[in-house]
Parts: sequence; structure tokens; C-alpha cells
Amino acid sequence: MNTESSDTDILRIDVADKQIVLIGTAHISRDSVATVRQVIATEQPDTVCVELDEQRYQALKDPHRWRSLNLMQVLRRGQGAYLLANLALSSFQKRMGLGTGVKPGEELAAAAEEAETRHMQLCLIDRNIRTTLLRAWRRTGFCKKLRLFSALLTGMFENPQLDEEQLARLRQEDTLSALLQEMGDSLPDLKAVLVDERDRFMAHHIANAPGDRIVAVVGAAHLPGIRKNLTCSLTERELAALEEIPPKSSVSRLLPWLIPALVAVLFAAGFFMGDRALVADAAVAWLLAHGILSALGAVVALGHPLSIAAAFVAAPFTSLNPAIGAGFVSGMVQAWLAAPTVQDLESVGDDIATLRGWWGNRLTRVLLVFMFSNLGSTAGTLLAFGWLKNLI
Repeated sequence: MNTESSDTDILRIDVADKQIVLIGTAHISRDSVATVRQVIATEQPDTVCVELDEQRYQALKDPHRWRSLNLMQVLRRGQGAYLLANLALSSFQKRMGLGTGVKPGEELAAAAEEAETRHMQLCLIDRNIRTTLLRAWRRTGFCKKLRLFSALLTGMFENPQLDEEQLARLRQEDTLSALLQEMGDSLPDLKAVLVDERDRFMAHHIANAPGDRIVAVVGAAHLPGIRKNLTCSLTERELAALEEIPPKSSVSRLLPWLIPALVAVLFAAGFFMGDRALVADAAVAWLLAHGILSALGAVVALGHPLSIAAAFVAAPFTSLNPAIGAGFVSGMVQAWLAAPTVQDLESVGDDIATLRGWWGNRLTRVLLVFMFSNLGSTAGTLLAFGWLKNLI
């Protein structure tokens, strides 16, 4: 039997032998923090479930987690873009929270704190954030990827101001979806990954949480989906499918190799069938287009002079090697020559809330060098193809 309280953000649901209270929150609302504490104190549940995965839980629990970050290792593992995307999302949410005086996710941290203080079982019910982002990215077409990337890039530097009406609207939206919508288009085709799949995943873990009395704290937009799925238990196979990272598409796997292959074909065709003087000019153009634009990207990021030089030298060659990018080289040089200090690592959570902070913090500056060098190299490829087509 399902009953709904007078407060539309709180649902009381009976599932089998369990009494479940769902609390829908806005992740930057002070009222949500107070509501969470009050409901847990009143209900005295056996288990408190929160919309967090282990990674985000540790991030909320340990404000100094950045101290242990090995930036060189992150770049070597090819995770620079993932770290940058995470910081971009955190940056936008951080700046929204500044308008309300509440740290993003404070109500989730409050729920976890109440559970620990009252010796209740704590369950982290959300899917790993990396899995969610990769599933969304891999299932998105090229044009949508460009929109998503531009939304993230724009969101890094916007300064959102929230009034009470907008805050009320955020109570009805999922955190990730709200961030993407505020940064650009809502990308509705990603809803299945960002919202629907997580609804099923979290509903399963709530229904299977230990104890007879459960309080679950989730974003308000998840309430309808979780309520619908609470009685639809997932099989082990279905649960594993929701945690599976889809393989790259054939196009994504082949494109990095097709570009250097096409360049090689054009140069060969020009050498054997065209004007060899044009081939020499095109080779110089290829070197300069990639080198200058990638170096310019490093300049925009205020990279170290040697990082700028590394981008200039590396870009013409890394553009022909799918296994390595210009941003990797310039980023590694930047991280080596201007390594983040302990202060940079400790303050990055606050620094990403401002435009100056992104460039002032040595950690984020390495990532900016990485990103803008890669963007410059990509622009160089597009520009150079304009000259290469004249070879045949």
C-alpha cells in the first residue's frame, strides 16, 4: 500500500514487509537539509539510504581528498578529460550553492551523518558516477557530444544567480540533468541514462536495504521513478547490465585511425600524382597549423613557456597518433614544471567556483593546458585538411 504525505517531497510507501520513507530534495536547499534531519530523527529507521556512490560519499566526507591526487598518473591513464568533466560539473553546482549558502549535497552529507551518529545502517544506493557519465557519453552521437562538451565548457565559466522560483524548479529536476540544462540544452535523449536507469538502480537497492524501516534521501526528480520501480526487483543480470560500460562505437574506434590514414594517402597521392612542391608546402602547413594552434591553446591556459613549446612540437605528430594527444604532452610538461602545491590541492574545491580560480590553481591550470592544447590541435587538423585536398 502506498500513501503520500501532505508534503509532496515526502512519500511513505509500504513494500512487502518494509516501511519506506522517500525524501525528495534539492541539492542546494537549506530547507532540504533541515527536512532530512527532522525526518530521520522522527522515523528512527533501521537504514538510511542516500543518493551517493562511494566516490561522491568520500568526496563529501573528506574535504582534503585532493591531497592524495597523483595528477601525472591521471594523465598517463588517459583520465584527464574525465577529471575535467567532474570538476566542471562540481564548479557549476558549487556556484549555484553560493547563492543559497548551502554546499552542494549538504543534505546527503547530513543524512549520512545522522545515520552514523544514531548508529543506523547507511546504504550508498547510486550508481558509480564514472559509469553513468561513460554510459551517457558512449550512447551519444557525435553532434550531441559536441553539444554536451560545449555545455560543460560553458558551465565552467557561467555565474548562475538563483531566485526562489528557480530553486523551487531545481527541486523537480535531477542534479546532473539540471546542471546540463542550465549549462546549455537539456539533452533529453540522455534522460534514460542520467535519470531512468538510476531510478531503477536506486529503487532496487532501497527495496533490498537491511531492516524493516527505511528512509531514503534522493533528488526530488527521482521520486516518481523510484516509486514506480520499488516493486520491480532486478535480477543479477539486469543489475549488472546497468553497471556495464558500453564499448566504443565502431566509428569512435576507427575514426582516430582513419584520419592519419587519410593524411598519408593524400600526401602519397600528391607526391606520386601531383605537384611535389605543393606537397612540401602542405607538409609545412600541417606542421604550422597544428603547432601554432595547439601552442595558442596552451597560451590561453597560461601554460608554462616550455608547455607551450611542447604543444607546438608535439601537435603535428600526435595528431597522427591515436594513442596520444598534444594535450597529454603539454599537460605532462605543465604538471612537471609547475606541479600543484599542497595548497592548490586543498583549495581546488573552492577555486573552481570562480573564473580566476580555474587559472590561478595549478591543478586546474594543468587540466586547462591539457584541454586547450587538444582543442588547438583538433582545429589544426580541420584547417590543414583545407590545404591537403589541393594535393590531388
